[in-house]
Amino acid sequence: MPAPLHLVQSDLGLPRQADFVVIGGGIVGVCTAYFLAQSGVTVTLVEKGRIGAEQSSRNWGWCRQMNRDKRELQLASRSLELWEEIQAETGENLGFSRCGLLYLSDNEVELEGWANWCAWAKGEGIQTEVLNSDQAAHRAKASAKPWMGGIVSPTDGVADPSAAAPGIARAVQKHGGSIHQFCAARGVERRAGAVSGVITEQGTIKTSRVVLAGGAWASSFCRQMGISVPQSAVRSSILSVAPVTATLPAAVHTQGVSLTRRSDGGYTVAISGMARFDPSPQSLRYMHRFFPMFLQRRALLRPGGLQAFLSGHETLGKWDLDKHTPMERMRILDPRPDRGTINETLRRARLLFPELGAAVLQNAWAGYIDSTPDGVPVIDELAPGFIVAAGMSGHGFGIGPGVGQMTADLAQGKTPELSHHPYRLARLQKGALDVAGF
Repeated sequence: MPAPLHLVQSDLGLPRQADFVVIGGGIVGVCTAYFLAQSGVTVTLVEKGRIGAEQSSRNWGWCRQMNRDKRELQLASRSLELWEEIQAETGENLGFSRCGLLYLSDNEVELEGWANWCAWAKGEGIQTEVLNSDQAAHRAKASAKPWMGGIVSPTDGVADPSAAAPGIARAVQKHGGSIHQFCAARGVERRAGAVSGVITEQGTIKTSRVVLAGGAWASSFCRQMGISVPQSAVRSSILSVAPVTATLPAAVHTQGVSLTRRSDGGYTVAISGMARFDPSPQSLRYMHRFFPMFLQRRALLRPGGLQAFLSGHETLGKWDLDKHTPMERMRILDPRPDRGTINETLRRARLLFPELGAAVLQNAWAGYIDSTPDGVPVIDELAPGFIVAAGMSGHGFGIGPGVGQMTADLAQGKTPELSHHPYRLARLQKGALDVAGF
């Protein structure tokens, strides 16, 4: 089953021209369009399927600074501020709250790593607390076991993946921007090397500035323009349980299983990092670039099947701009969840949190988490007038507002408030494979 998702009403009539066109209606795309529309320019967002229907509604909903790569920490902090601001300014219920995030562990090496991160982050102004065994036990009273220790980040929080992207899309419309669903962008027109328009299945929009926020589709789209963006995706399976009368933490991570309270009182449940690798032409092409990352995650990454190959989002082929493209054949990436992973996730959750023993399995879904070789996004102008924000590496939902603000600034030729240097494509072209750390 697909993940829960609020619906958005599309605008009628594709405009002939716009100051800016955003391709992709996930959290990054709608946030970019929001900040552009706020500035008073005309912005049109085109989405091949529904707003937020892919990974933006298939994640945990965490908006965290905790354990962020040093290159993303400022962006994560700024995003938390923007989550609050956007929710207040728009009047939309995005489900955002600073409920705090709790990490628990019995692994000395893991606890030492967390403590080192907390000591470093304190110098960056991040509020965290290292927990001893007694403190961890107090905060995790609902679990069926004692803990060696943990950490808590009281200023981190969650938002509602089913409501966030649709809510921000409606805010774009209120600011005068237009939203066009089931309207795939087939390619970008260029004149003398610079952007001159976007070709969609419903016609061409004349524009000189385009933002591609295509998620797992971004690399294939860039390839049509002769631009190489190394990107690969894994299939992650996740579930939700119906509301329970339990006193569980709002958001808790353990090595075995992680929980997030949903807006309906139920819980999203997942095993961090566990995923299937579905081979595709694109993933095989870039395999040597991703080998260090896959090697690091080998304990949780398992061979998959042909779903990615059949979905078409990681193709190496070129498509004709006057014919149906892979995006029109696969409007929404909705891969089958791995049944073994779902069963194991539910088993672990009920074992660790006994109050979930009678919880009813409400839903199960899967999504493709797109990544770069170093686990950090690409946010960059890759050709005159063509800006890309992709490869969010599983972090895109939480940092979506900050990425959107940075991307909107780049698209308008402004200097972003935060440096975008760590996110330039050149770092990957030079072969830098500094896999996440601090």
